[in-house]
Amino acid sequence: MLRNFFRAVGAITKKDLVVWLRQPANMAAMIVPVLALLLVEALGSAAVGRSPVALVRLDQGPKAVQMAQIIHQADVFRLADAGSESQAQLMLKNLDVVAIITIPPNFSQRIAQGQPAQINVEVNNLNADFTNDIRRSVPDAITQFYQAQGAASPIKIGMHESDLRQRDVEMFQYTILPTMVMLLMLSGLVSGGISAAREWETRTAKELLLAPVARGTIITGKVLASFIITFGLGLFVLLLGYILGWTQPEGIYWISTLLILVLVALFSSALGIALGALLQRMQPVTAISVNAAFYLFFLAGGISVLAFEPAWLQAIAAYIPLTYGDHALQMAIFYSSSDQLGTDILVLSVSALVAVGLGVLSMQRNIAN
Repeated sequence: MLRNFFRAVGAITKKDLVVWLRQPANMAAMIVPVLALLLVEALGSAAVGRSPVALVRLDQGPKAVQMAQIIHQADVFRLADAGSESQAQLMLKNLDVVAIITIPPNFSQRIAQGQPAQINVEVNNLNADFTNDIRRSVPDAITQFYQAQGAASPIKIGMHESDLRQRDVEMFQYTILPTMVMLLMLSGLVSGGISAAREWETRTAKELLLAPVARGTIITGKVLASFIITFGLGLFVLLLGYILGWTQPEGIYWISTLLILVLVALFSSALGIALGALLQRMQPVTAISVNAAFYLFFLAGGISVLAFEPAWLQAIAAYIPLTYGDHALQMAIFYSSSDQLGTDILVLSVSALVAVGLGVLSMQRNIAN
């Protein structure tokens, strides 16, 4: 009996995989929305990650050179060295830069004489995000300049940075994992939902019912096919991110990373089976799956750091399984940490079991009818 069970499950799984691979439109329905979101995130990160700024140095003295080097090394600007004030003004007018930082001609001399020396900053405050970056970053660069003077500085400043994390994560890189979780969710919903809905749309559901196999075997095969598609896609994205330097878990954290992918893939696949059996039409399954995946992505805090989002969004996110998958992946991949891993795995495991139960119940009820 066990051999017959595995043989039947394998046959159903193989059939669904073959049918799926012959339907490129279904694959596009999973991948294209995620690629579009990644493109938007990449463009947004490039636009706001570092503010474009023109630097005009009108003083060739050593202190002016040192100040310019500190501004270059601040790592918060996309600097363009302008040869003159008129060139910088033209760049500001054409919106090539958001601000102009000018080191005046007498900067080094006034520093040597112990006199106040100003740095001129002209900001186009068209956007509060850009403007606040400049307002914070220029004083920080000046502070670093004073620290670099050592004992000769008229203002004694000591700076020491203590990071909570071992590494810095770029803004675009930080958005990769929520997008990967959304891809798993979308893939499971679409592949599982279409697989189940196709049986009714093509009128093969009764043929499955009349086959000499148990209904649980049929459902297991369909869930397994959707799971293989979803997990395989997630694993491909993870490995691609590893090659590109975006997602690089280390050591034992590969295990927790893969486990989270498995649980999210199982959850979404079983939920897709339940959705497909309920709607019994492929077109509405695809439409609802895409919209549901995007809404869950945003409600789980996918576009930012959830801890800094409004309290009402945090309250909603606490009931969305994707929140825990996203958190577990961030801890494992970015920070080599198992913080709250037990809670994340428990929530995802329970969610996957509930989704499998819904899929089984929905398939059994609709096949019986």
